[in-house]
Amino acid sequence: MASLARNNYAMCFFAIFISLAMHVAHGANVVPTLFIFGDSTVDVGTNNFLRTRAKANFPYNGIDFKLSCPTGRFSNGFNTADQIARQFGYEQSPPPFLTLEKDQYSFKKRILQGVNFASGGSGILIGTGSSEWGEVIFFERQVEQFAWVRGNISEILGEAKAAELVSKALFIISVGSNDLFDFSRNATASNIPPTQPYLARVQLTYFSHLRKLYELGARKFGIISVAPIGCCPAITSGNGGNCVKPLNDFAVAFHSATQELLQKLSSQLEGFKYSLGNSFLMTTTLLKNPSSFGLNETKSACCGIGYLNGQNGCIKAQNANLCANRKDFLFWDWFHPTEIASELAAKTLFGGGNDFVTPINFSQLAYSC
Repeated sequence: MASLARNNYAMCFFAIFISLAMHVAHGANVVPTLFIFGDSTVDVGTNNFLRTRAKANFPYNGIDFKLSCPTGRFSNGFNTADQIARQFGYEQSPPPFLTLEKDQYSFKKRILQGVNFASGGSGILIGTGSSEWGEVIFFERQVEQFAWVRGNISEILGEAKAAELVSKALFIISVGSNDLFDFSRNATASNIPPTQPYLARVQLTYFSHLRKLYELGARKFGIISVAPIGCCPAITSGNGGNCVKPLNDFAVAFHSATQELLQKLSSQLEGFKYSLGNSFLMTTTLLKNPSSFGLNETKSACCGIGYLNGQNGCIKAQNANLCANRKDFLFWDWFHPTEIASELAAKTLFGGGNDFVTPINFSQLAYSC
């Protein structure tokens, strides 16, 4: 069965890559190169190669993807990384680094179109996600992988052209949720320890990773902050269907600290530009009036097990429930948004106003001089 799953994944990926390559070839002069970092919100198959419990390369995941392929995305179809890439004219997210690394024949050509380094379960701190999920690729290691890619780009183009490509590329980063989950996992809804010392440690580490990317030539940072994680079905299913306020307060504090961090970096580093997406405000705005965004169900996950489908993941082999009207749902599984919810988020990040994306949106950032 495992061999069959690997073969199916390989066939799916090959067909999808051909489509992606053909699409980008016609628009290579107008779309920015994308380098994507983070966790399961933007993982497009990295964890397929890892010994981890944070996997999504099995049904019902991918049921609305091309050929109904469970590619490793924690979604019924395209995830947030894909949806942002689509806003820029790509067919989907760039492939995972670990996929590209295994095909050295085409590696050097394909990295010029971008790479996705994200790993489900990972976080800003080394160790985040390990106890809960097993092997994950932390943000620091993702940055190290990019450094290797950066070296290869220099070999292909020469240092001057490589520096120009990287400086014009958009670095999309969606990370932090798992750091907050790890800290809060052993706490109760009414007893979460003081968060400020931990947040300070997380932000100091975040600062060092972003500065390293800058030293490697990155200049344009599209940062996605933490959503209201206290409202995920995995959390609300154990709290009578209600959001857990301390967790949401933690996410708000993380956003504020990240905003201060980015302002500091932009004042210290010449040419450093950023766009910060407020996922918390975006999601809570939707939760207040979901029907105006075309959604009808914001509490229960579309796919999962138990109360609100939030007591285990979307695993067909374990008889997970599956909704039929997936475009009505905010949540795909116990932690992640549906394809339609990811599209709404991506459109806001790409073209939204200052209420949701500051100081400029992703489109303005990507096409700035």
